[in-house]
Amino acid sequence: MDKTIGIFGGGQLGRMMAQAALPLNIQCTFLEANVDCPAAQLGQVISTQAANAIHDFLNSADVFSLEFENTPLADVDVLTQHKAMFPPRQALAIAQHRLSEKALFDQLDIPVAPYRGVDSLESLQHAVQDLGLPLVLKTATGGYDGKGQFVLRSAEQIAQAWAELGPAKSLIAESFVHFSREVSIIAVRGQNGDVKTWPLAENHHHHGILSHSIVPAPNSADLQPLAQDYITRLLNHLDYVGVLTLELFVTDQGLFANEMAPRVHNSGHWSIEGAVCSQFENHIRAVAGLPLGSTELIRPTVMVNIIGKHPRTADVLGLEGAHLHLYNKTEREGRKIGHITLMPTHSEQLTTLCRQLAQILPEPLALHADIQIEL
Repeated sequence: MDKTIGIFGGGQLGRMMAQAALPLNIQCTFLEANVDCPAAQLGQVISTQAANAIHDFLNSADVFSLEFENTPLADVDVLTQHKAMFPPRQALAIAQHRLSEKALFDQLDIPVAPYRGVDSLESLQHAVQDLGLPLVLKTATGGYDGKGQFVLRSAEQIAQAWAELGPAKSLIAESFVHFSREVSIIAVRGQNGDVKTWPLAENHHHHGILSHSIVPAPNSADLQPLAQDYITRLLNHLDYVGVLTLELFVTDQGLFANEMAPRVHNSGHWSIEGAVCSQFENHIRAVAGLPLGSTELIRPTVMVNIIGKHPRTADVLGLEGAHLHLYNKTEREGRKIGHITLMPTHSEQLTTLCRQLAQILPEPLALHADIQIEL
């Protein structure tokens, strides 16, 4: 099939989508502010700074998709007057506003923590009274990798929280969820309505940034059917096409939805080697109108993000079962610049491999030294 897919954004997600597209004889173009972006090696990059950027982008491809949920809706509206985009605008608009997202979860009977909208210091005070402390205050729009959030633990912090996040912004206050762990379910829906899901991933964070994911999530066999049910409700309600991710908290009261991401997701990078068909290939298949591939797990896997500084390539590849993915990004504190997938022949080797990897990763990734895997 000779087809070109235009992708809003040229970061590592766009790069990996394009890598998955090439074996299918599908080309990708990218609309991106930085023309020297990670995806630049894989297709034409149209600068957002160009005078006719959105029109040039429109003419560069047959169908469109995205790699980040903060894609401007105004650009999407211009584009979709002429050509198709997947996922649909409705999903993008809802994911861009946390109050709309929570309302959709409520509508579809997907459990969430109690929440309130906040638009003034007074309404924040009322939210504290209604929800109790601690609570998490977030910007309703924007925010990523822990940004745009304030954990409010005492009434004395109310003024500080409002000063940091409140002015000129819509906020959401959520009850603090006492959870044992975070998991994510990733699924894909084709243009014909076919839905496939990957195994649950258990996610671990460091300073608000995903550090590593374990697949399948340990001790989660009973959670998988419920998570699949929740994400399938979302996919069908939105008439969704492509990959969708739903982040969930595991609590004593069951699964609570945190947020959805209308795109391929960091916690699904393991699927490049660890699944029969990766999240990236299946997203390309869905957008192009092709049959979906199997999401079956090949064998247990751990995906570790490379954050800030590169390890020595030879050290990583010297580990049995290690797969290295670098994103053509410069080093910078707190920046995701690559990932490593560990998938040895025997699952009992995973704990040992993670500890070996911890010894060769630059600081601060020594936190992976205490990974315990029980599958």
